[in-house]
Amino acid sequence: MIRINSISLSLDEPWEALRSKAAKALRLSAEDRLSFRILKESIDARGSEVKLSYSVMVETKDDERVLLRARNRDASLYVEEPRASVSYGTEVLHEKPLIIGFGPAGIFCAMTLAKHGYEPVVIERGDDVDKRTAAVDAFMAGGPLDTESNIQFGEGGAGAFSDGKLTTRIKDQRVREVMSELIEAGAPAEIEYLSKPHVGTDILKNVVRNMRKKIESLGGEIAFRQKLEDIRMDGGRVRSAKVSGKEVPAEALVLAIGHSARDTYEMLFKKGIEMEAKSMAVGARVENLQELIDRNQYGKWAGHERLRSSEYKLTRKLSDGRGAYSFCMCPGGFVVPAASEDGRLVVNGMSYHARDGRNANSAIVVSVTPDDYGNHPLDGIRFQRMIEERAYKAGGGNYTAPVQLVSDFIEGKVSTSFGEVTPTYVPAVCFADIGRVLPDPVTKGLREALTDFNVKIKGFAENGAVLTGVETRTSAPVRIVRSHELQSISCSGLYLTGEGAGYAGGIVSAAVDGIKAAESIMSRYKPRR
Repeated sequence: MIRINSISLSLDEPWEALRSKAAKALRLSAEDRLSFRILKESIDARGSEVKLSYSVMVETKDDERVLLRARNRDASLYVEEPRASVSYGTEVLHEKPLIIGFGPAGIFCAMTLAKHGYEPVVIERGDDVDKRTAAVDAFMAGGPLDTESNIQFGEGGAGAFSDGKLTTRIKDQRVREVMSELIEAGAPAEIEYLSKPHVGTDILKNVVRNMRKKIESLGGEIAFRQKLEDIRMDGGRVRSAKVSGKEVPAEALVLAIGHSARDTYEMLFKKGIEMEAKSMAVGARVENLQELIDRNQYGKWAGHERLRSSEYKLTRKLSDGRGAYSFCMCPGGFVVPAASEDGRLVVNGMSYHARDGRNANSAIVVSVTPDDYGNHPLDGIRFQRMIEERAYKAGGGNYTAPVQLVSDFIEGKVSTSFGEVTPTYVPAVCFADIGRVLPDPVTKGLREALTDFNVKIKGFAENGAVLTGVETRTSAPVRIVRSHELQSISCSGLYLTGEGAGYAGGIVSAAVDGIKAAESIMSRYKPRR
């Protein structure tokens, strides 16, 4: 096949022109038949005109001859490497593999094992996606927090309520496998080629439901409202798990617990499982009008029907050596309550697939390290909890979020009224000094970064932009040490995967890590059927 890069379409050219431009790039006539598919689509707003830029794959009757004749530096021969197969092990697996957690890592670990006849059993502390959605909706309407089923816990994991972003920097053949499974389960086909793919919270709920049904059809089992309470080890190996009061035998126990299972971290530490404190980032969510972001990104083309709601990525090296950056940017989205513990407040962002909300939001966070909170493995959790407790109190309780105009935050004064931007967080917000909620180095860093970002995106910190506190769950505060086989170095048979183990960041990388955990089990044990 031939890969052609840098084919541009103006916003007024029809999509069908892409095929003819590909033919022209290879000096082929209109009569030549091309096997043709899009590899990547991105928006190029760097020049005087906003364009759509494509990389495409073309197959002709004689690719090498066509490529030689074309003499086009943007065209090259492309040979797709086959996915390396996994050889099954020879040991007998007497008990079904037990997977704790049904977020991206757990889902793809279970899917891989089920496809190969290993009959996995999944334990998820939260509800299935339908009951979970009802619990989240009730909480957002002012009802009580369900500490076991919320925006952090439940079918689909935390990613199910954060826009379903699929952008990843990892280069792994398994990424394509992840995308294919998501599309088969109902995700838009465009995720295979968009430069910044996303599914949307609304569609992602159906996707994870369909994936669960496929796993079950392949012999897997998923149990909801079941919580891992303890593990039993003997002779350096895992022997069983205590799940909601019941002892469950286990030879291969996979922990795909996500980054917010703090009680599970504490249990593992008490059991002597090797873990270490890890750097992370904390901050708050900024909301702007989406049209302001669009104007900055697209200029006079803002609002064009062929342009999606624009995104941004902002970074700043701070004067004290820390990094500050935007995280989990949600175009046309909403700020949502992401608490999972009583008396502690934390926020997140989400968008629906259409991304057609009035506001854009993103976390603006500052890096923190064990030097800020201590080198004990659980000190990062204590640090997060401290900030979340301050935020809860600053909001007056009942999960009312503290908010502040960005301009007032920079100046260190409490706001008294809103401007152009109305905050989207529910159940309620109140004005407070977020600078007093966050640790001093973070407050100082945010003020420096927001001032800089206001230059990079004109008006970013003005026009009534709103800051909503706090964002503390950007990544796991702990890394559970594992071997190259993805097993705990403290306990054979205990497999560690995904964001909760501290080895992934985002839906796709967690999913890939889950596949790797399944493959590690497969390489040791033979299928059960």
